[in-house]
Amino acid sequence: MTTLHGVVLEVADKTAAERFLAEAFGLAEQVRVRESGAATSGFRGFTLSLTVGQPSTVTSLFESAIAAGATVIKPVTKSFWGYGGTLQAPDGTIWKIATSEKKDTGPATRAIDSVVLLLGCADVAVSKKFYVEHGLTVAKSFGRKYVEFDTTGPLKLALYGRKALAKDAGVPADGTGSHRLALTADAGNFTDPDGFTWEPAPAPSGVSPSDGGLAPENFVAKPTSSGVNP
Repeated sequence: MTTLHGVVLEVADKTAAERFLAEAFGLAEQVRVRESGAATSGFRGFTLSLTVGQPSTVTSLFESAIAAGATVIKPVTKSFWGYGGTLQAPDGTIWKIATSEKKDTGPATRAIDSVVLLLGCADVAVSKKFYVEHGLTVAKSFGRKYVEFDTTGPLKLALYGRKALAKDAGVPADGTGSHRLALTADAGNFTDPDGFTWEPAPAPSGVSPSDGGLAPENFVAKPTSSGVNP
């Protein structure tokens, strides 16, 4: 089984981005950042989704993200699938915070059950085939609409149609330039059909985030839904 160690967000201001992740979500050790001046505009073709246990947790994380500088794209609201909303971080990354629960079932917490990286694909079936050929195992698949992979590590990985993902996030699908994103895993060094790059795993566990390391033992991702309704 492939271990997806995490993602690297490429940002204009590394210090500011690290501060946002810590203050908004407490994710200083689950998502790394590095500085980049790569040209990018519009939708970058991916979203990061935080799945949590109940509405009060969604609200708490949403409010702390706004306080840390995020811009609201879709306000939190109740729908047939649960409760959630989307925001855009100051560095441009789109975050979705969601739960499948419609009512609180316990005291309010800020616990994150799972972090899911959703990649927007021109053709989900083509990208699925590519990833299977590179050693990933499919956990769920809904034709050419949605694919979720069986991976270990602090993040889950799923594929969605680019236009559908942009619609789910609440932004236009148009975008050019760099994705400003790299995936780190034990799957090797390659670029997928949609231009997303994979890099070797980061430094061993225990290296501080300021040194660019990721400590996956500090976060246990539970097998929960991404909040996307394929």
